Formats: sequence, C-alpha cells, structure tokens
Amino acid sequence: MEKLNTKVAIIGSGPAGLLLGQLLYKAGIDHIIIEQRSAEYVSSRIRAGILEQVSVDLLKEAGVDQNLQKKGLPHSGIEILTNGVKQRIDLSKLTNGKQVTVYGQTEVTKDLMQAREQANLLSFYEANDVKVTDFYVQPKITFEHQGHSYQIECDFIAGCDGFHGVCRASVPKDKIKTFEKVYPFGWLGVLADVPPVADELIYVQSERGFALCSMRSETRSRYYLQVPITDHVDQWSDERFWEELKHRLDDESREKLVTGPSIEKSIAPLRSFVTEPMRFGKLFLAGDAAHIVPPTGAKGLNLAASDIAYLSSALIQYYHKGSEQGIEEYSQKCLQRVWKAERFSWWMTHLLHRFDTEDEFDQKIKQAELNYVLGSFAGQTTLAENYVGLPYELSPITGMRLSN
Repeated sequence: MEKLNTKVAIIGSGPAGLLLGQLLYKAGIDHIIIEQRSAEYVSSRIRAGILEQVSVDLLKEAGVDQNLQKKGLPHSGIEILTNGVKQRIDLSKLTNGKQVTVYGQTEVTKDLMQAREQANLLSFYEANDVKVTDFYVQPKITFEHQGHSYQIECDFIAGCDGFHGVCRASVPKDKIKTFEKVYPFGWLGVLADVPPVADELIYVQSERGFALCSMRSETRSRYYLQVPITDHVDQWSDERFWEELKHRLDDESREKLVTGPSIEKSIAPLRSFVTEPMRFGKLFLAGDAAHIVPPTGAKGLNLAASDIAYLSSALIQYYHKGSEQGIEEYSQKCLQRVWKAERFSWWMTHLLHRFDTEDEFDQKIKQAELNYVLGSFAGQTTLAENYVGLPYELSPITGMRLSN
C-alpha cells in the first residue's frame, strides 16, 4: 500500500470539491481530490444553470470566471405565468442592482477541471472501495486506483461526494440527524439545441402542472415539466413533451416556442434534505452530501458554493493564522443559510406545483397567495431577495464582502 500525506483530502470532484481545491490551491494549501467516477462522467453531468451573484463572485476569486464572463447570460428578472398571464419580477430593481447569471453547472465543472489540470494538481479519478476513517482523531482515507492500494493521512477531510457518497454514510448514526421531505412528483427535463422561448426564465403555474422555460445559452434551451414520480422517460417522446409544454404556456409563448430533437432527457425526483450538523470532528460535509433542495428555487449549486466559501475560509484561517474559529463555526454558519434556502425552495415548490392531495379550497388559497406576491411590492421583494441569493459573510481569500 502506497502512503500519501496531505493537509486536506477532498472526496468528490463535482463543483463543490473542485471549487474547494481551487481556492486551497490559490491559498497555497496542499490537498488531494479523490473521485469514484471517471473525469468524463463528472464533466458531462447535466445539472443546474442559475448562479447567484455571490457564486459568480466566488468563481471570480478562484480565478475561473473567464468563460463565465464570456458566455454567461446575466438576468435581471424572471417571469411568472399564472392564469394565462405573465408577470415580470424585476430582480435588479427590487434588490439594489443584484442579478443572477445563467451558466450551466456542466460548464462550471469543466472550467474548474481545466484550471486544476493546468496547475498540475493531484486527483484520483475512478477510485474504488473508498473508505474514510478516524476522522475524530487522525483522518485516513483508503482506496484502490488502477490496481494499486493507497492510504492518505491528512489533517481534514472534505466530504463533497454527493447524496449517495461515502462520507456522510461513514458518520456514526448517533452523531447525525437528518431531515427529509420527498415530493410526489418529479421534473421531466429536456435539453435541446433550439433558441429559448424568452430572454428570461418563465416559471409556469397551470392547472396541468408546473413548467419551467430556461436556457443554457442563446442557442440551447432547457425545459421542464412537472410529472408524476411514477413516470418513466421512455413514456415521453419528444413530440409528447413539446405538446404538453405548449398546453401549459400562454398564447404568446406558445407561438414563439421553437421545438427540436432532445439531446438529453431525464426525470429528476424532488426532495428536501438536510443533515445536522455538517462537521464531525475533522470531517466536513458540503454540497449535496449535506443538503438537497428542490430545484424550483435554483439553490442547489449555490448552496454548495456558499458551503465552500465558509469551508475554504475556515481552512485558510486555520493554516494561515492558526485560528480554529472558522472550523468551529462552519456547521452553524452553513446551516443558517441552508435552512433559509430550504424554506424558499419549499415555498416556491408549493406555490407553483399541483399536488394531488389539494382540494379546491387549497388551490384557491394557493392562487390567492400567488396573486398577493405578484401584486405586492413587499411580496415581490421577498421573492427577489431570496432568488438572487441571501448574503453570506467574508470571502475566503481577500476578506472582501461578497455581497451587500
């Protein structure tokens, strides 16, 4: 068995793990990434596409925003369609100039992987039989890679390996508490090389169910339909998908909709999930390993980024200043933001989706609430403040404010 030593071992090479690695590299902190999947698999996963301003700022600090600045699509508003009428929420006006940027998680991952490769930083892809142990005393990781056995000793482990990863599963059951809500429907998503139906996202509340018109670029669109969780992708031909989407849109959007063959189609279940705490001795959980939100609020990738902002800040503070304050506060700070994002995502999901358990009274109340939000400056402001992203504290490297 080959033995290696490093300061921080990062399990998982998704956006969270890669971003943490890049920030530690910029701060001169030795680290290694271990990933069970192949690099090709990781870089090709289709995921979220909306970045909060604080996430954009963090990627800039990490030095990986060149493509984002060139190809990202800044959006200063969103539209909500209900009862056949669209209403625009002016995010920028309601939040003192803040906005979101459309830039796919796949592209974020590729940018981070390219930066890591250019810096010649050590990563183990397709690692098998990964185990994390002794993280309350002297953390160790063992794994198999290309026929060789490895053991890594480190100061800290960052568990960025997703909902099904080994890190959370390795925590003793009496040390961890989880909170979960599973929704009775999923999102059927289609990616197609067709121009978007609108310049900004359209969130659709209709009698036939929720829909979302989104995009990845000016020539690539991402559309979603609420479907029963029991549905399978092979039940939905491209033709059936486009026809159902048209039924849920208003007349103007229906006329503008350009259809085409799907280049990716999948059904994603919706769930809310939170782990408390997010730190176990010298093991930290971040991103989907610690929490999952329904995609309605566009918070998944952004919560992972804020976790990494707190974690990188804590580790840099520890190695550069000898302070454990950030480490001690990591879980508490993260969870304060996590639960606010969970609340917003839960609220948006209930406001815009149809539930089989709802009676006519429930539906009337929900419509009244949505009408209030859209007709109230205070209601619109609440939605906008949460959508563009609630602020978090200090950036990990420069100490500058990441948001107002």
